[in-house]
Amino acid sequence: MEGHCVLAKHGFDVRSFGTGSAVRLPGPSADKPNIYQFGTPYQDIYADLVKKDEQLYTQNGLLTMLDRNKKIKEAPERFQGSRGTFDVIITCEERCFDAVCEGRVQIDFLRYRWAEMSAAAHVRGSPFCKRVHVVNVEINDNHRDASVGGEVILDLATRIQNSQDLDQEIETLIEQVQAGTSHSLLYSTSYY
Repeated sequence: MEGHCVLAKHGFDVRSFGTGSAVRLPGPSADKPNIYQFGTPYQDIYADLVKKDEQLYTQNGLLTMLDRNKKIKEAPERFQGSRGTFDVIITCEERCFDAVCEGRVQIDFLRYRWAEMSAAAHVRGSPFCKRVHVVNVEINDNHRDASVGGEVILDLATRIQNSQDLDQEIETLIEQVQAGTSHSLLYSTSYY
């Protein structure tokens, strides 16, 4: 959600999704996560965790994260329930990138859309024949790395938005962003 937050603050048309069977948040131990259905409002999740153990969830930063999330959107959304197509998908873990590129949407990833981009392709077997650029910005799952990673995603998104011909320029843009960060970037194209 940090990438979503940063991009939204800078005026990008952005949506974020989870793709698991439910929303899983850290619990009192690794084998006892807090599990919520997609669509459960962040405010309800927040209240539930306060009731369960406010000190624990304040200390581990979960309540702060949920407070931020509820200011961005009402509830977590499931990708499989979304409609529409996107021009660019940015993932934050290599396993998510692999799932998107293989067409198996099984894990969390972020999808970003810029209406002014139009990238169509004619590919046999692709229902819409629409190209989507898939970029992974590898981000460790902690607050510090998420903050820095959000800025890397903003840099990438800004370069993408300002490109004249994304299909021709994308690899150069990624190389430019990679040169300025320690975060690993991966790139591929896929099709709707």
